[in-house]
Amino acid sequence: MRNHRKTAAVALAALLLAAAPSAALAAPADSGTAPSACRPANHLAKVTPGPASAGHHHYRVTLTAPRGYASCVLAGSPADVRFSGHGDRTRITPGEYGDQRTAVTFGPGRPVHFDIQVPSDARQVAADEVSFTLRTPGGRIPGTSFAEGSLRVAAGTLVGPVRQGS
Repeated sequence: MRNHRKTAAVALAALLLAAAPSAALAAPADSGTAPSACRPANHLAKVTPGPASAGHHHYRVTLTAPRGYASCVLAGSPADVRFSGHGDRTRITPGEYGDQRTAVTFGPGRPVHFDIQVPSDARQVAADEVSFTLRTPGGRIPGTSFAEGSLRVAAGTLVGPVRQGS
């Protein structure tokens, strides 16, 4: 009888341990236990060409978050934006444009993007990576995010605020 209880207890413990990781992975993002999608390690970012405007080339940096992360709120243009080409940082330091106070929600199923506006008539430099720090309505997200994609930047480049959508 005692041996049957031990076997049953061991089987129950094994069953609970086996179920625990899947239960943790299945926790909804709004449960308060999921990590924030705004943290650099928790989202993906990609640079793609955007529609041109009079005198400018545009690139769109789109951020997406996989399922399992908690939504967060961003606002304004990213800070500390830097461009690199083949691992070498360019000397281009962009400015900002647009409304820096509008808050947008970012998370799984809610992509966001920001615009990089480059003057067409300036001497352009090739780049393949953008690094940046995301902002919230009350400050900055710790850490640096990275986006890859082919682009050209120049003196006078501006970065727009984060907006809803891809």
